[in-house]
Amino acid sequence: MACKHVNAAELHPPGPTHAVYREDCTQCFDSIDDSAGLDVCLYCFNGGCTGDRKHSHLHYALKNHPLVLNIRRTRRVVVRDEPPQKMTKIAISAETEADRYNYETTVRCYECNIDNVDKLTGKLSAAVEGVMKANTFSRQEEVKAWEQVYTSCEHILTLQQEAPRQIQSQDLGHCSLCDLQENLWLCLQCGNLGCGRAQFGGLRGHSHGLEHKNTTGHAVAVKLGSITPEGTADVYCYACDEERIDNDLGKHLAYWGIILAERQKTEKSLTEMQVDENMRYEFSMTDEDGQELQKLFGGGFTGLKNLGNSCYLASSLQCLFDLPQFKDRYYLPQAELPVIEDPAQDLETQLRKLGDGLLSGRYSHPDPDVRFPENSPEVAYQRGLAPAMLKVLIGKGHEEFSTMRQQDAFELLLHVFKLITRSQHKTPLQDPVRSFRFVMEQRLQCLSCKRVRYRSDEHDNISIPVPLRKITQPATEAEEAGATPKVDEYEAVTLKECLDSFTSQEIVELTCSTCGSKDGFSKRSLFQTFPDVLVVNARRFVVVNWVPTKVNIPVVVGDEPFLLDAYKSPGYQPSEELLPEDAVESKTSFLANEEVAQQLEGMGFPRNRCEKALHATGNVDANTAMEWLFAHMEDPDIDAPIDFGCQVSTSTADSEKIEMLGAMGFGPPQARKALKETGGNVERAVEWLFSHPDDEGEFEEEESAGPVRGVVKEVPGNRELPASFQLHSIICHKGASIHAGHYVAFIRKAISGEDAPAWVLYNDEKVVKAFDVEEMKQFAYVYFFKRT
Repeated sequence: MACKHVNAAELHPPGPTHAVYREDCTQCFDSIDDSAGLDVCLYCFNGGCTGDRKHSHLHYALKNHPLVLNIRRTRRVVVRDEPPQKMTKIAISAETEADRYNYETTVRCYECNIDNVDKLTGKLSAAVEGVMKANTFSRQEEVKAWEQVYTSCEHILTLQQEAPRQIQSQDLGHCSLCDLQENLWLCLQCGNLGCGRAQFGGLRGHSHGLEHKNTTGHAVAVKLGSITPEGTADVYCYACDEERIDNDLGKHLAYWGIILAERQKTEKSLTEMQVDENMRYEFSMTDEDGQELQKLFGGGFTGLKNLGNSCYLASSLQCLFDLPQFKDRYYLPQAELPVIEDPAQDLETQLRKLGDGLLSGRYSHPDPDVRFPENSPEVAYQRGLAPAMLKVLIGKGHEEFSTMRQQDAFELLLHVFKLITRSQHKTPLQDPVRSFRFVMEQRLQCLSCKRVRYRSDEHDNISIPVPLRKITQPATEAEEAGATPKVDEYEAVTLKECLDSFTSQEIVELTCSTCGSKDGFSKRSLFQTFPDVLVVNARRFVVVNWVPTKVNIPVVVGDEPFLLDAYKSPGYQPSEELLPEDAVESKTSFLANEEVAQQLEGMGFPRNRCEKALHATGNVDANTAMEWLFAHMEDPDIDAPIDFGCQVSTSTADSEKIEMLGAMGFGPPQARKALKETGGNVERAVEWLFSHPDDEGEFEEEESAGPVRGVVKEVPGNRELPASFQLHSIICHKGASIHAGHYVAFIRKAISGEDAPAWVLYNDEKVVKAFDVEEMKQFAYVYFFKRT
């Protein structure tokens, strides 16, 4: 019986922009490596499993696309009957997919009920060939994310070079502000030599090239050691803060007496150093005797493949999906999946897919393709799951998470929280992020008249400062002789010290409009409620030569439960006199974006400078604010008390501004929120609105409710005491920068056959019982504490 659909008008090979899902099912992690293979729809190229879950058949039922290409992949076993041919020359050849695997393909028609349609009939031949040759979805997205086209910029195109002079030949001298003779950057405008930032691998630098730009405004520089005779080099524009291309580099260098043909590359390029840095980090997978750590398999012990610098994503997802709130929300083996047009582009489907993949145990077993000698006791690691579709959804439209570069795991957590909260949660399902939310209460008291004001803010994490106490060590003879100095060491601090610092009282310079005093106010923030899960980010970063640098300060955190009762706010007391609503309005009408402010503080900038930078740049993002901070480092009033001037806050003025923004197409709630975030400045409010298109805004009812008296609404978190918490999991990072290095997760959980919970290490696809987690706990980047 012949299939009647082989010449259907809808049949066609995939084009270059089509996503072809021929690796794993779009609704679960069943893949082409399973015995039943994977069905790829020949109409829309959706991937559907053919095993017991029958997602391929479900796709046919929903879309009425009858023809599918079943693909089954098996590992090729190479059998040699004779020794390999002797090599006559040195050569490197990459192993291809065809070298590693055998592919079996079959065309099926669900409507005609034919399991083996002739692939040479009708339009099938071109369609099948197109599917097999097309980039897979994950590969296509990977290529997009890695595409980084370096371009020129206005600062290079309009470069005006000053009077020419001869630069010292060959060794080209040293930095104009220090004695460094490596990592030198030549200012193409004036010929100044300045050292760059310190780089991975011991390449020294004091950022004098950047200092030269801040002093003179000269933005374009070239790294001398990277210049090749072919005319390539690292060209950087400090004004754009981007690596660039100078199409007239030979001409610009010749102006300073540097001839390309005479140059030899002597140092690694920026890209080469980044690759080296990301490849060097490995977490030990052996115990103190050198024995391999015990590999773990089963539900809750499933690894995630590294998709290329995606360890920050894997470690974060492992910690989240081990929490009961995420398990209850997204691991629903008995529930039907959402009926959706494109499962790969649906966040709910992809989170449910991940929940099933990590928690069911279905995919947690040794990789069958890894072979050991016969009778060997060795066990292979897992293959690991590749959450490529979820990664694309999380990064969609995001400037950083849409790339293949390493990212900050803590920033990713906050981004995922936002995405999940904005998604639908149909009753009885609940938003799992609710369990992370709590309220901090800020108490502001005039030092003169003693009147107080309370303000409540909702949070889903805290970012705590880690006290920095350097251990002074006498210099050794080698160091005195000019050798590389020792790495700085710091005293260990306790978690209690960090929490004490986070909740400590500080004095802010404000004028009280009630009593007129300029003595200032005391300010302190404490917990009004406590969450079920407390996420804590340990800020171990300081700014060294204008570069945020991680410092290794040990934080002592035990496995035993501990109380946070001492950090609970007592709240408004009957004996206290409240400040009128406008008592400090002239000074506090601008509210800094707390999330961004915390990021800047984590880089080592003082709070006063952070708020000043955010006010000046529209309260939008950390990068813009940081550029402002670098540009105003030397301002004489950079540390002066913040004075944003008297803000007009009458309802008439606000109504006029809201009307103005309304005429531009923005709704009143969004306009109201934007004006509040930018201190009433309409121009910055417009910029804020374009930067926050998904923000629902602020409604008048919310504004009228005061922090102490007003409309009562459901408050996140729990007020009850005792507030006992216990460490559940950690995200650890190795590397000098949060945007490089390697992330892993450690989770404390029950292991079959063991009496007490143990720590488990999740290192991408490798899942093992951890040997010694104490050091990792001391240097963790993110902590998850569960309320007991």
